[in-house]
Amino acid sequence: MSWLILFLAGLLEVVWAIGLKFTEGFTKPVPSLITLIAMIGSFYLLSFAMRSLPMATAYAIWVGIGIVGASIAGIVIFQESISFLKMVSLLLVVTGIVGLRISSVA
Repeated sequence: MSWLILFLAGLLEVVWAIGLKFTEGFTKPVPSLITLIAMIGSFYLLSFAMRSLPMATAYAIWVGIGIVGASIAGIVIFQESISFLKMVSLLLVVTGIVGLRISSVA
């Protein structure tokens, strides 16, 4: 259950990262409110997952989900550039997330 909660926390991190772009420096009220709610939810779920997961593993996976999700969102939503090196780098992050998850089971 903690792994699912951590995954949801990571997804909320992606939401607030995207939301930051839409807040335009927190000058737009609705995107700002959505972003703040996502931040609070993400931090809460992360702290909940850390009750039973190792801190270093949970935090690294949470950040990794955010990195990959925000990068994909940047490419898809904001038409940011993609290169072979960027794709390989994101794949390395995903590999690290999977490796941390697998090593935590052992």
